[in-house]
Amino acid sequence: MVYRQTPAVKARLDETKRAIVTAATELIHDHGYAGCSMARVAERAGVATGTTYRFFPSKGELFAEVFRKAVAREVTAVTEAGHRALAQHGPHHAALAAVRTFCHRALKSPRLAYALLAEPVDPLVDAERLVFRAAFTDLFAHVVTAGIERGDFPHQNASITGAAIVGAINDVLLAPLTHHADPSATIAELEAFVSRALGATTAPTPNPREDASHAHP
Repeated sequence: MVYRQTPAVKARLDETKRAIVTAATELIHDHGYAGCSMARVAERAGVATGTTYRFFPSKGELFAEVFRKAVAREVTAVTEAGHRALAQHGPHHAALAAVRTFCHRALKSPRLAYALLAEPVDPLVDAERLVFRAAFTDLFAHVVTAGIERGDFPHQNASITGAAIVGAINDVLLAPLTHHADPSATIAELEAFVSRALGATTAPTPNPREDASHAHP
């Protein structure tokens, strides 16, 4: 006879899993990937270490789940900022709004951002990192395509430009995330770089500064 979970049992298991993922997210936020362990996650979640392993057989599998959820939040926030700016102000401003939102959110949670972007991790987590980069590449490619169609940007391969912008953001953010360099100067330089990379023919409209107001992981 096949055992079927009752709704109450399933709800309890789902809640336990959520507690484990939340605890892992909090730990990586505070200590980074290297500063976490399955035992510490279990302690913070209020469960036995064995329970953690029943839901996630390895640290890599647990933190891949953490990364998936964290990345989804970041992609949503940056995409919303970019699309809002695209509708209101056009492609050039949309690209800068996406850069600005990405940076402000990262700088509000530097340990988590460093883990998402560059910290040495398990191969399973590295795979999620590639998904993370691809999602942002698609966002910038969409903005570049819109700019080309409007005549704001010269003809170019939108996917390559998008990937180059994402790579630049990831690399440039490492300094303020790890060495406390001046973030405002870094963001301003990134915006200038992106404008040059796009070959924008018009200046962006004045920034209402609302893009970063939604920026918290």
